[in-house]
Amino acid sequence: MGVGEIPLERAGGAATAAADLVLVDRCRRGDPQAFARLVALHEGMVFNLAARLLGEAEEARDVAQNVFLHVYRKLGQFQGRSTLRTWIYRITVNQCHNRRRWWKSRRRDKEEPLDEVEVSHGAGRLADERPSSSPFDAARQRERARRVQAALLELSFDHRAVLVLREIEGLSCEAIAETLGVAGGTVKSRLSRAREALRRKLADWIREDGIE
Repeated sequence: MGVGEIPLERAGGAATAAADLVLVDRCRRGDPQAFARLVALHEGMVFNLAARLLGEAEEARDVAQNVFLHVYRKLGQFQGRSTLRTWIYRITVNQCHNRRRWWKSRRRDKEEPLDEVEVSHGAGRLADERPSSSPFDAARQRERARRVQAALLELSFDHRAVLVLREIEGLSCEAIAETLGVAGGTVKSRLSRAREALRRKLADWIREDGIE
């Protein structure tokens, strides 16, 4: 099995997975347009995941660049036993973890809340957002997203990662286990603790907002 490969799962869908394999084959045959297409297909997912995990748009952009540089260099080791998308998830999480450790040792020890307009992918799932029907509803949803992101940044990186991968990216527990390199039971336990920790941090706001 190649570096970081994950068993096939449904995150990207069968059609997307098949299209990715065609692009990988074209990349290996030296087609520069194929890699550009691959980046275009996955850069939104990579940026949004990095932004959720790091809490800063500029850092997320830097990580995204590093992710695709890593993908380019390691593409020859990808053997198609996983979806390309989930392989890239693992690379992104690892890059974010490394960047966060660098922050702690050299720059700062706490991430800053991310402006909610910088991230759109899955923005409302953890905040239980509903389609807005008025400017008031839209403002309320933005505030929900802001509060949830701020609360996520107060969690440990391990808890934050498992929540984002499950609740926003929609990965199965099995895929998350492979992505994070831990046992399935560890994912379930970590997910339960992460959900409870997030709920505690949002408890006062949940009561004020009337969310059950």
